[in-house]
Amino acid sequence: MNWKLTDNKNWDSLEQQFQWVQNMNFVMQHHLHHEEGSVAIHTRMVLEALQQQPEYRALPAQEQEILWAAALLHDVEKRSTSVDEGGGIITSKGHAKRGEYTARTILYRDIPTPFHIRETIAALVRYHGLPVWIMERENPVKKLCEASLRVDTRLLKMLAVVDIQGRICKDKSALMEAAELFEMLCREQDCWGKARSFATDHARFQYFHTEDGYIDYIPHDNFRCEVILLSGLPGMGKDHYIRTLPQDIPVISLDAIRRKYKVSPTDKAANGRVVQEAKEEARSYLRKEQGFVWNATNTSKQMRSQLIDLFLTYGAKVKIVYIEKPYEIWRKQNREREFMVPEAVLDTMLGKLEVPQLGEAHEVVYSV
Repeated sequence: MNWKLTDNKNWDSLEQQFQWVQNMNFVMQHHLHHEEGSVAIHTRMVLEALQQQPEYRALPAQEQEILWAAALLHDVEKRSTSVDEGGGIITSKGHAKRGEYTARTILYRDIPTPFHIRETIAALVRYHGLPVWIMERENPVKKLCEASLRVDTRLLKMLAVVDIQGRICKDKSALMEAAELFEMLCREQDCWGKARSFATDHARFQYFHTEDGYIDYIPHDNFRCEVILLSGLPGMGKDHYIRTLPQDIPVISLDAIRRKYKVSPTDKAANGRVVQEAKEEARSYLRKEQGFVWNATNTSKQMRSQLIDLFLTYGAKVKIVYIEKPYEIWRKQNREREFMVPEAVLDTMLGKLEVPQLGEAHEVVYSV
């Protein structure tokens, strides 16, 4: 049975089913790039263009559903990012990134979606403008390779093409040319319809972690120990995962340190001291070349990156383990915890969740 966002894809029905679709009617766009008007009009035109595209109709049924859902959601967060600059000029900086968060939340909380399908749709929303603007990026090849690890670049180009077709503007031909150049770059980098491959996991990590990294460089694997960096929202089962590991692996737990000093998770100053104590404990293990588990939520890339940089300083191999349970099970587990996290806090954290990606560490495991 294929996953579907909805069985009824009629636009009027979509507006009745989803408040976020209704909201599109009230979000206007830049008059030069979108003469057609609101996000709702544009999105309808995109969906119509998609369903007329021969490449789309040739896709397997499940991929059609994935691409259709991404097309519906691709501009969902223009509602929160659009700024009227005057004179018909409307900007929506960051709408793709915020749209990724919203797509993830909707497909996790409201419409239960298999993890890999959800993350593919979220990635399509995040990168939907990349085929058109990639050559304007600081490092287009690295950005392309990053995207290819998350999403099929063929689907990404299809989405970009219908995003262009589903609008009224004077520079359509230039935008279409940019999309064709994107495909050429994908083929050149051997990531058209597949992830860019690397000789080793370490080579992949080194490339993404080094600003001017050479894409085909193969570093020596000379690790002194392995650090397991857990990632997951509160109540997902990180402690349960730890119990499946050998008992002699040390665990650094931020929650345990907070409880030791009776520190509230909302006390920023005190939590800064908690993190510093945890880092010092980590350094003591790293100096002894002793592997350990870092047990904390680590739900943002920035948070994980700071820790990974610390571990790398001591020559550690870093393995991220992302842990997730279905929404209802997650909420139930949280309610049954000895130290329950308020529901409102969980909602906020879910809305900002950044699922770890393959380029972030030497190894990334999804326990979902």
